[in-house]
Amino acid sequence: MENSPAPTEADVYEVLRECYDPEIPVNLVDLGLIYGVQIENRVVNVTMTLTAPGCQMGMMITQDIQEKLLGIPGCDDASVEIVWDPPWTPHMMTDAAKKQLKIDD
Repeated sequence: MENSPAPTEADVYEVLRECYDPEIPVNLVDLGLIYGVQIENRVVNVTMTLTAPGCQMGMMITQDIQEKLLGIPGCDDASVEIVWDPPWTPHMMTDAAKKQLKIDD
């Protein structure tokens, strides 16, 4: 693994698009739940939120993300931090996600 270059932000977002909230058939990126990605010394840190503070799937979602990130060549470690500020709203979704979920602005 040492020979692999460190992952890029594009690599990370590509993997994040494979992660879903089990209750919503749209990936986390298009839902607007990913607030930031930082890569430092081959360590990927993702800052995200959930659709609701009481979401019971938070631990499962973060474990799924972490496992997928660790599968990126050049990623030595990964962490996922859940934050509640700013709170998520449906306005944060991409137009494609809104269309898929049949949500009108």
